[in-house]
Amino acid sequence: MADKKVSILKAFRTIIWPRRKLVFLGLLLIVISRASSFVAPISLRYFLDDIVPNKNYDLLKILVIVVILSFLVQAIMSFLLTKVLSIQAQYMISELRAQVQKQVLSLPIRFFDNTKSGALVSRIMSDVEGVRNLIGTGLVQLVGGTITAVVSLILLLRISPTMTLLTFIPLILFAFIALKAFKIIRPVFRDRGKINAEVKGRLTETLGGIRVIKGFNAEAQEAEVFEGGVRRLYENVKKSLTATAIMTSSSTFLLGLATTGIMMGFGGYKMMQGELSTGEYFEFTFLLALMVAPIVQMSNIGSQLTEALAGLDRTEELMNESAEADNSERTIKLSDIVGHMVFDKVSFAYEEDKEVLHEVSFKAAAGEVIALVGSSGSGKSTIAGLAASFLSPDSGTITIDGDDMSKVDLTSFRQFLGVVLQDDFLFEGTIKENILFPRPNASEQELEKAVEAAYVNEFTDRFDDGLDTLIGERGVKLSGGQRQRIAIARAILANPKILILDEATSSLDTESEALIQKSLAELTKGRTTFVIAHRLSTIRKADQILVIENGRIAEQGTHEELIASKGRYYNLFTYQARI
Repeated sequence: MADKKVSILKAFRTIIWPRRKLVFLGLLLIVISRASSFVAPISLRYFLDDIVPNKNYDLLKILVIVVILSFLVQAIMSFLLTKVLSIQAQYMISELRAQVQKQVLSLPIRFFDNTKSGALVSRIMSDVEGVRNLIGTGLVQLVGGTITAVVSLILLLRISPTMTLLTFIPLILFAFIALKAFKIIRPVFRDRGKINAEVKGRLTETLGGIRVIKGFNAEAQEAEVFEGGVRRLYENVKKSLTATAIMTSSSTFLLGLATTGIMMGFGGYKMMQGELSTGEYFEFTFLLALMVAPIVQMSNIGSQLTEALAGLDRTEELMNESAEADNSERTIKLSDIVGHMVFDKVSFAYEEDKEVLHEVSFKAAAGEVIALVGSSGSGKSTIAGLAASFLSPDSGTITIDGDDMSKVDLTSFRQFLGVVLQDDFLFEGTIKENILFPRPNASEQELEKAVEAAYVNEFTDRFDDGLDTLIGERGVKLSGGQRQRIAIARAILANPKILILDEATSSLDTESEALIQKSLAELTKGRTTFVIAHRLSTIRKADQILVIENGRIAEQGTHEELIASKGRYYNLFTYQARI
């Protein structure tokens, strides 16, 4: 229960209280609405006991007008409640989604390595939905229902204390059952959010990898995995429906017992004894209905609020993740850099006690091209990730122009960074939009220069829409070589001081590679460049070649020096030359 109290208090402090004026307006509207709802049952007593027996036509007209006006007031208040609070709730949802998405983007690469993108999409889009029940009509109706129930109880006690107390016994039992059910439901709702995120995450992966699935004839296998996920979701929903069914069935019986058994039995007896008039009996009946209705409604709203708080718990988990920029030691803001980078005994592990790099040390002078070669899994991409500030060393230091990277503001550093990754990720849209991604306001001349330097125009000139050609999700409508050239043009336009080329020519045919090598030669001039390449013919002119094996630098030198030493690099190079 402690966790629940904390969540409710936090939700009140962070979501409701900043919008207290709106919530209080909602409360005022619902108080007026509920006050007007008492007019009809109270009027019924006078209608049956005074107006009809005495044939008072004038009072009948007044009573009818008053009752009609009360219903009009209720209708207007209901409209205003929906108009004011529901719209604000939707605005709040959109605002929260934007905040959560911004927080997710600020998280370090390690977080994304361990979290499915589909699951994150679910958490950003779905978990905040419950806010509508906090800021919207749900919370206000909960408070309004409480007010209605309390006022109804006072009026019922005025008519018949004995009958009121008798009808209250089943209601207390119902409240007890509802509280027990809510205690069961909340963790179920919390688990549902996790399961839902996992299922959506798997579905996103399936749709993204449809070519691989079809290529390996694995449709049935993926269908089985997805069925397993939706079955878990079904089992979770079944638990919540069972708890809800217990509340619904118990409310049907207990409230039926209160309204029918006690009202008809005990109320009929009191009428026959002359202790209760016909008007008082019907007034009691209508007031009891007014009291019972919000109690039943509050049980439903309680479920909604429970689900909302479970979603906000999951949202809070994301918001409490430490962002890259949260490190208070990152106080150095770079206004410009030369590009001199030094690795000094740098070690790194993705998992505890499983080091990927072991005390790696080397210097990359400003403007040098550093080539990283070695077998798969040797640590090349990890070194590049550290140089790009995507990762932080577990021990040792990395400096940029003498400044410790662990103390450098990442945003200020990355404005000088350009990246061409092995997975040449492109966004859905046009070729032009993808090239302009790092600098949306670049001039037409700068764009054209980047296009020509990466030889993008070699294939866009053949397209009807040229640079405005739509490329589909992840550039699916283009060949691998075309996507790679767009990625290189994007890096050229960024005009970085530090450049990371991870298999930058891996998807190109021989002719395209020759063209790209020319543009890369121009691109790397004056820029500190880290090149990861399996095709060693592309790095012969590198200033330094680091041969990485098992997370250590096995060899270091120029192409000529390493060939002359006839070590690991020589073996790799001569092997590739024979292929």
